[in-house]
Amino acid sequence: MARLCIVKGRVLDPANGIDERLNVYIDDGIIRELSEAAPGGEWEVLDASGCWVMPGLIDMHVHLRQPGQEGKETIRTGTRAAAAGGITSVVPMANTSPVIDDATGVEYLLRIARAEGLVRVWPIGTVTRELAGRELSDIGEIVAAGAVAVSDDGRGIMDGCVMRRALQYCKQFNLPILIHAEDHNLSAEGVMHEGAFSTIMGLPGQPSESESTMVARDCLLAEAVGGRVHVCHVSAKETCDIIRFFKSRGVAVTGEATPHHFSLTDEAVDGYNTHAKVSPPLRTEEDRAAVCAALADGTLDVIASDHAPHMAIEKELEFDQAPFGMVGLETMWALVLDRLVHGGLLSPLEAVRKCTENPARILGIARGTLSPGAEADVAICDPEWEWRVEPEKFQTKGRNTPFAGWKLRGKVRDALVSGRFVLREGEVVDATPLP
Repeated sequence: MARLCIVKGRVLDPANGIDERLNVYIDDGIIRELSEAAPGGEWEVLDASGCWVMPGLIDMHVHLRQPGQEGKETIRTGTRAAAAGGITSVVPMANTSPVIDDATGVEYLLRIARAEGLVRVWPIGTVTRELAGRELSDIGEIVAAGAVAVSDDGRGIMDGCVMRRALQYCKQFNLPILIHAEDHNLSAEGVMHEGAFSTIMGLPGQPSESESTMVARDCLLAEAVGGRVHVCHVSAKETCDIIRFFKSRGVAVTGEATPHHFSLTDEAVDGYNTHAKVSPPLRTEEDRAAVCAALADGTLDVIASDHAPHMAIEKELEFDQAPFGMVGLETMWALVLDRLVHGGLLSPLEAVRKCTENPARILGIARGTLSPGAEADVAICDPEWEWRVEPEKFQTKGRNTPFAGWKLRGKVRDALVSGRFVLREGEVVDATPLP
């Protein structure tokens, strides 16, 4: 690998409180120095004029579908999509086929990721065997094999006793449980948010209480046993209020928002648009505004894509039969910039924090910083790059996005993983297997 110096960029490293114009020196895949000093002749120079130089983005909620659903996505195509979006670390959920509920599954993911992945893959295991919500997985073995968290994402854990035992068990490892907060008795057969628009559409709805009541339960359990809860894809105003309240009590709860929940409302399903069918569902303008406010005041710590690719034929089914989910790896950061930063809701430093430092801290992974000695996972972002979302050009196998045709402002231009380019001038670069 060449000795590289990234010059003339605005360095944004929230982990170290840095927001200034500095040169970034990278040697042998490691950040060596942040300095105003000009590089000598032995350095390859990359001009980042007009750009932000940031830690590589971390998406702590994706679905790579492998094993078992390779028709929708693979680790190779999913990590290429991540690279295209400036994301250098992805955290795949465990609801594959078979599910990742033992050490063998974690080891398999890591082996494939080393051979075929373009960016870093940090596996998650299940909380319960087969996502059934009854018997705990061998969490200790899962952690020993390399998992960074556990989650039954896709299913809410209905049994409070099981959730309590899981929190007690995970506390031994300081391991967060990433919760899919859904009371399936309340959500029942709902396929969108329950409200005025679901009535107009003639579709069964999911009330926001199906999310918020589960978050309240799990926060109370975390407070009681001292465990760590991370609330995935927050969609409801009441959920934001509950997380804010329990944070004020010192409970170890964190939360994430997705770009679709801070950008869209339930009216996006107009015309029975299955690309806007997600779980939890898009909700009202009041809910969308509450998610934005919770990101702004720090109630929600993380922005993640919940990238969920499906085959085109599946999304062409009738609305109530089509699967939940949309792709997001290649649009996540651009929507953060376009909606939140250019919209005046987040400063550049805070936006970067929610996609780098905070997910790294929650998961306990050594990423999300440009500190000297850190792995050189770096993203160079042009905040003024105007572009149009064209799903047919995506690297992911999925084309299921409601953002098709949107004009967005801001995009990652270059990305490096351990000092090697995986994205250059907006084009994905095929690299040799990661070390």
